Amino acid sequence: MAALKLPPLETHEWFQILVRRLLPQLGDDSFLVVAVVGGTNIGKSVIFNHLAGFRASATSPLASGTKHATVLLPQGFSQKHHLPEVFPGFTLMPWENAEQALEENDQHLLFWRECDAIRIGETDLPDNLLVLDTPDVDSVAVVNWERADHVRQCADVLVAVLTQQKYNDAAVKKFFRKAAEENKLVFVVFNQCLLPEDEAYWPVWVETFCKETGIDPAALFIAPSDRRAAEANSLPFYERQWPTTEAATNSVSDTPVDLMRELSELRFGEIKLQTLQGSLQQLVDPNRGIPGWLAEIRKGSKQFAEAGEILSTERLAKIDRWPNIPNRTLIGHIRSWWGEQREGWTASVHNFYNGVGRIVSTPFQFIRKQLVGPEEPPLDAYRKQEWDTILQSVERVFERLTWIRDIGNPLLVPRLEKILAGDARSKFIEHLRERHNAVDFDAEIATLVDQQLREFRQNSPDYYEFFRRIDTVAAAARPAVSVVLFMTGMGPVGDTLMPAVTDTALQSALHFTGEAVGATVLTTVGDKVISDGASTSVGYIEAQFRRLHTAFAQRRADWLAHELQIVMDSLPQELAAAAQLPNQSEFGNVSTQLHELQSLIARLSAESASMS
Repeated sequence: MAALKLPPLETHEWFQILVRRLLPQLGDDSFLVVAVVGGTNIGKSVIFNHLAGFRASATSPLASGTKHATVLLPQGFSQKHHLPEVFPGFTLMPWENAEQALEENDQHLLFWRECDAIRIGETDLPDNLLVLDTPDVDSVAVVNWERADHVRQCADVLVAVLTQQKYNDAAVKKFFRKAAEENKLVFVVFNQCLLPEDEAYWPVWVETFCKETGIDPAALFIAPSDRRAAEANSLPFYERQWPTTEAATNSVSDTPVDLMRELSELRFGEIKLQTLQGSLQQLVDPNRGIPGWLAEIRKGSKQFAEAGEILSTERLAKIDRWPNIPNRTLIGHIRSWWGEQREGWTASVHNFYNGVGRIVSTPFQFIRKQLVGPEEPPLDAYRKQEWDTILQSVERVFERLTWIRDIGNPLLVPRLEKILAGDARSKFIEHLRERHNAVDFDAEIATLVDQQLREFRQNSPDYYEFFRRIDTVAAAARPAVSVVLFMTGMGPVGDTLMPAVTDTALQSALHFTGEAVGATVLTTVGDKVISDGASTSVGYIEAQFRRLHTAFAQRRADWLAHELQIVMDSLPQELAAAAQLPNQSEFGNVSTQLHELQSLIARLSAESASMS
């Protein structure tokens, strides 16, 4: 996940709702969280104190600057619940005085107090109701926004405190738009009204607020601008009908209501169901919920898969034609391996033939050295050819990496900059040369021949037995020697083998050896020899020989690919792991649970419709 560079889960609104509201509140002992929210200097703490029935939060004619949340709990709540789990992300502190919430502190503090034996007006705090005061949603301190958001996310009911100055601010509207998306139940308290003059204006202000935020108030109250009453905790609240009608405007009531009583009489089950649906809808929102998050992972993983395809070692180090190992060396190892398989009289006869071949070929080898000089050992020549191929391949790799870096892939640029920085290329080539010089090619070929021919013997028992029979016959019937000698390295067969023997006196030596034992069929080299004895095997034999070349080239290419991992470091593994994220069981589990959640929401919607 880290490789995808996705925003942390904590920055997703749906995740905050999950951990701050759903997980803490989905237990058997359910409760309702009411939060008093709004902008700066609008009397939130005054409203909170009226709900509490005492000065629980500091107030002032100036902006008091509430910086931390305060919560009132029913009696015994802290014994029944683990408060840090109910309010994750907050540091819980016992309430001591109203000024605590004004303190500067980088931690998200939440001061709590149980309302034991406190009478709130004429209404006790219900045993399933929690009431919070919150920091300003439009504070100049961004940290206060975060704290207010945390409270909003865990709340079921919001008491939205508005004033003429604070109902249409951008920050206020942004906060309440989120509340509307979460389907919160909202009580609007329009505070600091000049009554009765503002009776004609507050409906316009509230209508603007509702249109801008999507809030549909469950109840609406207005409160006068009365500082003395506010400080004495005796501010009257008047309920008003919303949406307004002409009849309602003409029959406004001047009888104050008890806000706490209004809250305590809320239909608990319906509200929990409504807010639960709203929270769950945030989780399954196609764009901003879990589906959108999973889509981000798929998209990021796809980008990594594409980057991984580009950067795969095979693609970068693609080699159209790896040098062939010398056929003479390969034939020698095949001959040696086959010789180890012979037994008894057959082994003795063929050892004799091999000895004759070596004796006869020695003069020709001496003459060739005199004419053209000492011949470079075949494996030394091969080492040079392979090193040239490796250098070209490495250059191709670095050129490809540079090109990919320059096209600006945001996932790869920082990683490739690290790989291509400074003298990384020259250091790698120096390391590679040391490693290449240490390769024992003769041992590599011997290991390969043994492995491949053992597989040949195991997977093709009929052919193996066929060659054993011919080997036995060749010891006595010289016309069949060419077939057996091919498998023992004594006779060139097909296009693949011809070049290896026509460059030396070995071709004549082989002819002479055959003639020395009385054979007359080796007058030509090629398919005709085989067609005289075992034409059905020629294609298969040549295929096996080519397979050895291919297997060795693959072995060497694998070696280079392994060495290239030093250049790539952990990048290929990182790309592969990120590309495979959608295939992980955890991803599938989340998808399955998402479908179950969507089914649950459908059932809740049906239940809600039946209750209405």
